[in-house]
This record gives sequence, C-alpha cells and structure tokens, in this order.
Amino acid sequence: MTDHLLRHLAPISSAAWEAIESDVKPRLEAHLAARKLVDFDGPLGWDHSATNLGHAQPIAGPSSEVRARQRSVLPLVELRVDFALARGDLDDVERGARDIDFESLDAAARRIALAENEAVFYGYEAAGFRGMTGASSHDPIVFDADVNRYPTAVAHAVDVLRQSGIGGPYGLAIPPDKYTEIIETTEHGGYPMFDHIREILGGALAWAPGVRGGVVLSQRGGDFAFESGEDLAIGYVDHDADTVNLYLEESYSFRVLEPDAAVALQAQNQA
Repeated sequence: MTDHLLRHLAPISSAAWEAIESDVKPRLEAHLAARKLVDFDGPLGWDHSATNLGHAQPIAGPSSEVRARQRSVLPLVELRVDFALARGDLDDVERGARDIDFESLDAAARRIALAENEAVFYGYEAAGFRGMTGASSHDPIVFDADVNRYPTAVAHAVDVLRQSGIGGPYGLAIPPDKYTEIIETTEHGGYPMFDHIREILGGALAWAPGVRGGVVLSQRGGDFAFESGEDLAIGYVDHDADTVNLYLEESYSFRVLEPDAAVALQAQNQA
C-alpha cells in the first residue's frame, strides 16, 4: 500500500475497506474502455514521473567547447476525484450489512474513467497528450445515424486501415447508446449485428463512455502507449463525526506512436 494515500489514518476497518474495493473495482473495469484497447504498461509506481520519449534536443552547452543535448520526456498527469462516505454506512459494514450503496464512490469512479477515456480518444491538451482521433492521419468516416448503417461504417474504417498498411486485429470503441442499439439489433436473416461487427474487426468491441460516434483502431500492438504510474487507488483526506473524506487517484501518460492506426466514426449529426 502506498504511504502517500494515508489509508492507515482513516477510521475504516479492514472489512469496510474490502467492501469499498469490491464495490469500485467492477465499476472501474466496466467504464475504463480505452486501456482495454491500447498497450498498457505498468503500474510503475507513484514515484514514476515521466515517460521516456527516446529523443534529445540540442541546448546551449555549459561552455563553447562542450556541446549539450537534453532528453525529451512526457510528464505523467495525476488525476484525482474527491468523494465522501458516511461513517454510519461504514459502521453498518462491520455489522454485516451487504447492501450498502456507495453512491458517491460510484460517481467518482465514473468521472475519473470518463476523463481517462476522453484523454486517450480525443486528447488532453493541458497534459500534452494527443488523442488517437486528433493525431489520426485519416479523415473521420461519417455514417448515417441509422444503426443499420453502422457495420458499413466500421467495415469502411477497417478498409482504410488496411489500405494504409495497418494490420489487425481491429478494435472498436462504441458510445454507450450506440452499443445498446447494436446489442438489440438483428440484421436481415436473423444474424445479430454485434456478431457481424465482431467478425469485421477480429478484435474487441468496447462499451466506451466519452466516445462520440465511435473509434476503430488496430490492436496489433505498438501503435498506442498508455503508461501507468500509480493505477487507480483510493486515498484518505480527513474525517469528522459523520463523514470520511476520500479520493480516487491515478497517474499516467498516453502517446500515439502511429497516426495511421485509428479512424474516427462520426454520426451525421456530429459532422
């Protein structure tokens, strides 16, 4: 357990910590779509501060006889979402309650996952991250809002990647509303649309909060790099008689190594 989280100072029993972790883990796994589709390296620890970019830039030397170059790095960004839990609920866990609703924790998990997804797919300018759609060398593929046209758009995107020499398998990040439509749709002949799209891709279909329209990308490896310092963890702030103040935190960097390896899908009403 990382010391800076100060969890040992929180008035939370081991049983309550276990209940908190059990509640948040599946929610994070469901919402963290981006990291399921890209190369994930880590976690490398809270003290890991920057990603080595493998380049160096010339700078002024300390004297006219000495030349100098400075290594290029991408600093990791730290994301944090605060939330509070009622001490009464935590006490009820000790009494054996199994129906505690950690609503504020669930909301914090959704917020931080959404921020991570958006940074990977669309970039995070303040942190110096170019998202895969912003870095893409391909124009977005505009599709009819009719869900029945979605497989055609996906197939078009896969063809664009292949024509650029980008191999598969290919993955697809789908916005939640479109994902539901696809799951519920059966094509002519009774074939599930979800299975049809999966056959086109050969890779993963990810339910992805924060995605607009969709993103098709290669999953061959080596094109997108997510470097985790501290993976998502819960830390302690303070408490009073009624409330324990906590936070959910992570640190990471993201890089697009191959701009040809992703294509954005854009609904006509987004264009």
